Amino acid sequence: MKFPPDQWTEGLHMGDPQEGGMQSYGSARGEGSTSPDRAHGLTRTESIVSQDGPDLHHHLESHQAPSVPSSHPARETWGGKYEFLLSCIGYCVGLGNVWRFPYLCYRNGGGAFLIPYSIMLFFTGLPLFLMELSLGQYGAAGPITVWKCCPILKGIGIGMLLVSSLVSLYYNVIIAWTFYYLGQSFQSPLPWSCESKLYFHLCQNVSSNGSTFSPSEAFWNEKVLGVVHSTGLSDPGPVRWELALCLLAAWFIIFLCMLKGIHSSGKVVYFTATFPYFVIIVLIIRGATLEGSIDGVRFYLTADWERLQSAQVWNDAASQIFYSLGIGFGGLLSMASYNKFDNNVIRDTLVIAIGNCSTSFFAGFAIFSILGHMAWKKGVPVGQVADSGPGLAFVAYPEALALLPGSVFWSILFFLMLFTLGVDTLGGIYWFTLIDSYSTSFGLIIITLFMCIGIAFFYGVNQFCQDIIDMVSSCPPWCTKLLWYFKACWVFITPVLLLFILFYIFLEMYNTPLRYGSYEYPRWGRALGICMGALCTHAGAEHWAYAWGRCAAFRSQSGLV
Repeated sequence: MKFPPDQWTEGLHMGDPQEGGMQSYGSARGEGSTSPDRAHGLTRTESIVSQDGPDLHHHLESHQAPSVPSSHPARETWGGKYEFLLSCIGYCVGLGNVWRFPYLCYRNGGGAFLIPYSIMLFFTGLPLFLMELSLGQYGAAGPITVWKCCPILKGIGIGMLLVSSLVSLYYNVIIAWTFYYLGQSFQSPLPWSCESKLYFHLCQNVSSNGSTFSPSEAFWNEKVLGVVHSTGLSDPGPVRWELALCLLAAWFIIFLCMLKGIHSSGKVVYFTATFPYFVIIVLIIRGATLEGSIDGVRFYLTADWERLQSAQVWNDAASQIFYSLGIGFGGLLSMASYNKFDNNVIRDTLVIAIGNCSTSFFAGFAIFSILGHMAWKKGVPVGQVADSGPGLAFVAYPEALALLPGSVFWSILFFLMLFTLGVDTLGGIYWFTLIDSYSTSFGLIIITLFMCIGIAFFYGVNQFCQDIIDMVSSCPPWCTKLLWYFKACWVFITPVLLLFILFYIFLEMYNTPLRYGSYEYPRWGRALGICMGALCTHAGAEHWAYAWGRCAAFRSQSGLV
């Protein structure tokens, strides 16, 4: 068995160049000494000097830091490997698997969409997923501390924390909506159904004059969001106390889940990560018995091969892989830091990433079988009832569930599933859409692009692969051979694809104004969203520039240049 290194060299020390430029720190795992077979590990400073010639490289190699007993307590680890796997599956399998992937699949050529989706999985998703898990497991540290192996990249960790902070602000709003719908689901009839006295007249209007304003849309816009009384970002309106209480409850439940760290969250995931699969299976079985379900599934899977010629299809596939796996937020890195050092990180990457993407495809059958029944009952094409995002989860699907016998039971089951996937004001939806569209788009892509380039060229891709080999000592030969494929991705393929995604995002932001329904965001609103996304990358770029300047000054004073 290999043992974790006691020290990661901090590269060129940015604090005081006069101290010799090298500094080590004890392992977060509390090990006392460096294993002999790991003496070559992260003690090398390949982050900045790898391109400066053999003399400089030899000079810095000779300054290897001595072992220093660690004063830190031993870092706790997961209670079992299934806790880590389920935590990562619960982290990755989220609302996007239910409300975004099926819609993208039907919009981008049905079954043909699986081709670009699979390609993007293998050339962007898996390499970045393995990189983040390996960083966390090897360093046994969080998103900021882990970059002591290469301090010039510390800004990446800062950017990860900023993105996660922004996302946590709006993601809990989704959980609050779910709470609200879950509470309303205990009524019979459901308040968004045609049997409800509140919206009975809308169903009459549909049959008499062809109005398309359904009860579920009215309930969503009037009772939940109240956007009928808000004109946009500049007019948020008074607080919606029902939603505010639901949001408070969401934060409180998350607090309870995280109260004792991985000892509490590791037990919670046994339910939250497995319950959605149970509900999806039940919905698939129920949907298969309904009239019109086969039309919905056919609509979902029918391949349109000509769509593969569109750049939009490839961008949608890449972005879905990217956001579904949760890369770049620092969550994977943090969870992996609690693994044992010799955990097989390559195996976990394959199981979690491929399992997550399979769940997305699997969930599409549950969604479109019931939407097919809804379209059959209303006598309209399936395309008219298909939607994405909140429109699917809180409008189209609740309306479809209201048409089923035992609608109360199915509604409770569905929104309980959304809550486990997800664990205010009248105009809050406008701010939600703004943050969702900008803070986690180009900012997240830039962060992961720098992470990929930094590890491959500053820290050293060969050294990084050697670190992974040292961790997966029990890995079969085929496992380590995969590293050649990952190395090619980290050095060339993945950065190129990330640049393509980034270019397309900026192009779309420039040509297509942001909208929510019929509301078009003003210029100042879009500028604010861009600033939120830029904030996540500005801190990282600023730290990189500072670190590079300090490094250049140290090399100049030491006569290394």
